[in-house]
Amino acid sequence: MTTAEGFVRACALSELEEDTPKRVELGGVPVSVVLTEGEVFAINDICSHANVSLSEGEVEDCQIECWLHGSSFDLRTGKPSGLPATRPVPVYPVQIQGDDVLVSVTQES
Repeated sequence: MTTAEGFVRACALSELEEDTPKRVELGGVPVSVVLTEGEVFAINDICSHANVSLSEGEVEDCQIECWLHGSSFDLRTGKPSGLPATRPVPVYPVQIQGDDVLVSVTQES
């Protein structure tokens, strides 16, 4: 399903567990979809410091932590909150339609 705004279905809302990242690939873009604090976020799944999957890390306080070196990224902005990462990762707009989580990887927030 693709909408006029470029949103595509990433997963079902019912598939998401609180604070447990779910990796999906949308148009060749790796995305980590996260349900936390009652909101759903979509962030690029590749750490800007080391080429590893953020979805393998832990989520706490609206941050996702890279499991390899411990950098955390704000799920709202993609900005790193600690070294060694210094560059943000892209975050993407999310829409919920029924049980579908839609993400637009053509737009960055």
